[in-house]
Amino acid sequence: MNENLRETTTADLGVRMPAEWEKHEATWLGWPHNPEDWPDKLDTIRWVYGEMIRRIGLGEKIRLLVRHSSEEKLARRMLSRAGASLRPVEFVHHPTDRGWMRDSGPLFVRRGRKTAIVHFHFNAWAKYDNWRKDRRVPEVAARLLRKPLLRAECRGRPFVLEGGGIEVNGRGTLITTEECYLDPKVQVRNPGLERADYDAMFRKYLGTPNVLWLAAGPAGDDTHGHIDDICRFTNPRTLVLIRETNSRDANFRPLAENWERVSDFRLEDGSKPEVVPLPMPSPIFFDGYRLPASYANFYIANAAVLVPTFNDPNDRVALGTLGELFRDRPVIGIHAVDLVLGFGTLHCLTQQQPAAS
Repeated sequence: MNENLRETTTADLGVRMPAEWEKHEATWLGWPHNPEDWPDKLDTIRWVYGEMIRRIGLGEKIRLLVRHSSEEKLARRMLSRAGASLRPVEFVHHPTDRGWMRDSGPLFVRRGRKTAIVHFHFNAWAKYDNWRKDRRVPEVAARLLRKPLLRAECRGRPFVLEGGGIEVNGRGTLITTEECYLDPKVQVRNPGLERADYDAMFRKYLGTPNVLWLAAGPAGDDTHGHIDDICRFTNPRTLVLIRETNSRDANFRPLAENWERVSDFRLEDGSKPEVVPLPMPSPIFFDGYRLPASYANFYIANAAVLVPTFNDPNDRVALGTLGELFRDRPVIGIHAVDLVLGFGTLHCLTQQQPAAS
């Protein structure tokens, strides 16, 4: 069933990564269990999962990874108490280290009318040691769904990439950051690879010949520059880009540089994208560390757009901005002050599985 495409040329794959707003068959989630992600907050986070599943399950299946039958029983009990229907939930048994499905989960591409999974060899953001169970999630998904598994390789080595590090419009354009993938010293995912190598891998495995590079992400980002805290497509031609207006804030300069760069961006057809600003919430700290709170970490499900909110006056501005951009589904705020304690929120926890065409 699995396909080793090590010797395949760029043109041979014929794949395309769909945009997030295209119709889903399912959303993949991992049941939270690691107390290091959310110290003293696991039950609170599970309650938030109940709200997420309640909203997402109105329009698609949910494939929820649990480590064993006892954890499935716990998840069923807590989801039911949170008012989430279990009808759309399929429990997938597989031991995980963390459960951030955006980065370790199955990343789907289209090949003609069918879909396949690209295995990008997760290594915990080149920062943590507990990743070996998470790395197997794409293989588990490929077996469960009977999908081809495309093992991403570059120069004869596994190619590491996280779903939160890329943003696509489904038409051939991808956005990422230099901080995340080109920094030669900090959290180096693929030692020795350069911009041209990444551009080639994006084209080969995601079908995105037009690669656009922003500079850096917000302060406190544990991933060292994931794009999904910075800049997102809302349709094939429109971007939202976070902006910090307080010149004394640590985010002001790096985010201003992103705004300078985006003015030179061109889409796959040579046209300029429309760029809409998203505000930043006020800084959130825990135990002296700044957390990467960002409204850009929203998730586009079939039935709704779920947006992290932070008990901040800018919650209303962000929800209003996204509400104007997404007219085909409701935009709903999900309280994320507790979620961001794990250095990520809604988009980081989810991974979409596109519907069969």
